[in-house]
Amino acid sequence: MTDAVSGATDLEDFRSSVESWLDENHSKLAPAYQGSGTLEQQMSHLATVKRLVYDAGFMRCGWPERVGGFGGSSLMRAYLGEALTARDLVEPGLYSMTEVLAPTMIDYATPELAATMVPALLRGDETWCQGFSEPGTGSNLASLSCRADRAGEGWRVSGQKVWTSLAQYAQRCVLLTRTGTPESAHKGITALFVDMDAPGITVRPIQAMHGVEEFSEVFFEDVAVPLARTLGQVNGGWAVAMDLLPYERSTSLWHRGAYLHRRLQDLVTTAPVGALDPVKLGEVTQLLYAFVARSRATQHRMANNERLGPETSIDKVLLATAEQAIFDLAAETLTPELTVSDDPESERWRTAYLYARAATIYGGSAEIQRNIIARRLLDLGNDR
Repeated sequence: MTDAVSGATDLEDFRSSVESWLDENHSKLAPAYQGSGTLEQQMSHLATVKRLVYDAGFMRCGWPERVGGFGGSSLMRAYLGEALTARDLVEPGLYSMTEVLAPTMIDYATPELAATMVPALLRGDETWCQGFSEPGTGSNLASLSCRADRAGEGWRVSGQKVWTSLAQYAQRCVLLTRTGTPESAHKGITALFVDMDAPGITVRPIQAMHGVEEFSEVFFEDVAVPLARTLGQVNGGWAVAMDLLPYERSTSLWHRGAYLHRRLQDLVTTAPVGALDPVKLGEVTQLLYAFVARSRATQHRMANNERLGPETSIDKVLLATAEQAIFDLAAETLTPELTVSDDPESERWRTAYLYARAATIYGGSAEIQRNIIARRLLDLGNDR
């Protein structure tokens, strides 16, 4: 543990140590590219940042000692990602994949596997992806068909996944597979931890509307997976998925909120004099701070070891609403010369605007989130 981290006995000490260290090491942490950069550049830079922050000790704070962490509150992790994002040192969607997948490994893998794998993810040596969605299933995970069958001392996996973020860069995949009959729905699903270089795996990147190949479709053809790579119980994968999904809507969303706050500040600074409607700015700011207030409560609930559940769907709805509102305001405010020019900052605004169109889709569509809120929080009954 570094001297800076060892002196961080509480969250305020930790925040102060992080800020001082970031000030001192900004030149090492800042990206070499201008604007958004390519996805290849972003991924390379992310690995560099994670290694530097890990070596400084900060990346290990808030994670259990049994996986190489220093222990402490999960609020430390939330703040570290917020600080890196607010300074434009990382892209939050890429950085926060750790917050989505590492807790699942810690909770469901064997202790030996978790102790080996989690440090590699924290220090940027590896990228992991999440193999959930399939063609034709939409958000209905219970209808997945990618199949795993027992073979000797392991599994044989065949099927297809789609919209798998960063699959072309990933060394590992948290994969949901069908191990029971289709009629068994969520009771016949098993989660596996798969090496992406295993024979039989084919990854085909998909270019999204904003021009980035962030997603991929992944094909599994008789892929061998050791039995020791089973996460949780056989046919108990639904519990793994239900534990993982709230993490998608907790600390990772907090980090994205920091990104949106930075972009809103940039808009205020960039907008031509008199171009920014103060009423609309107030409305958008209110939406963002409504999300921040809600997400802050979620961070503290997680820090208090309270179980996260369907209430995190509220966080997701608020985040998506704020994100689209901010970039709608940017599109209305910035001059045509800025939004259509080829300079890196203009390109960054365009890319962010197009990506925001998917804010009500990625991580669970707004319709699905509202159904969860209605049925599981408000007890308004099942869909008809």
